[in-house]
Amino acid sequence: MNLFADAIGWILDPSHWTGPDGIPNRILEHLGYTTITVLIATAIAVTLGLYIGHTGRLRGLVVGVTGALRALPTLGLLVYLAVLFGLGIRFALLPTIIVLVVLAIPPLLAGAYSGVQSVDGRTVDAARSMGMTEWQILWKVEVPLALPLIIGGIRSAVLQVVATATVAAYISLGGLGRYIIDALPVRDYTKVLVGALLVTILALVLDGILIFCQRLTIPAGVRAIQISSRERSTSRSTPAVSSAA
Repeated sequence: MNLFADAIGWILDPSHWTGPDGIPNRILEHLGYTTITVLIATAIAVTLGLYIGHTGRLRGLVVGVTGALRALPTLGLLVYLAVLFGLGIRFALLPTIIVLVVLAIPPLLAGAYSGVQSVDGRTVDAARSMGMTEWQILWKVEVPLALPLIIGGIRSAVLQVVATATVAAYISLGGLGRYIIDALPVRDYTKVLVGALLVTILALVLDGILIFCQRLTIPAGVRAIQISSRERSTSRSTPAVSSAA
């Protein structure tokens, strides 16, 4: 309990909110790594997921790629790439970004693929019978309906990247992992807890924002069906509770 109180006190200390090692600067560095990673991974994985979901080709690739990439040891791959590229200023960020992109691809790929696959085939057939091209079907029908699941994949990827971006400090980069890596050799467990708490808070804030965005992308018709289904379930359970009483 004292350790937790010390960590909160450390965070609230105004002297820790200024300078290159200050909390705002470390958060911005952490967000920078996360943003670069998610943008690159989204460009690769979502594009591939939409193609596979729409055409039905290479379906086995989704399972194979996601399983293989998730099995890779993050820290081991980071150390290998750091040695391969060197730790000079020019390439310092490259190993971290590659590792985080590898980590982010599986949930993004799965979200995009499953989102397009979840679209009712009758809706796609109706769009096709109206003379829409495959490109129009994908972007005007499938993607809007698949958007909640696509954002769900982005949400999962962001959480994983935020939590894992702490490894950037292992090869002398910044971010919130700097507090943890610097504190461990000197056994400053208060600072270790500070780093863990800040990463957790950042992850929860980003998750809340993405949950809100995900709800906004649910089509009005689908939202109305969900509400009516919920109301029917409630009305059915109410008499059962009354009779049991």
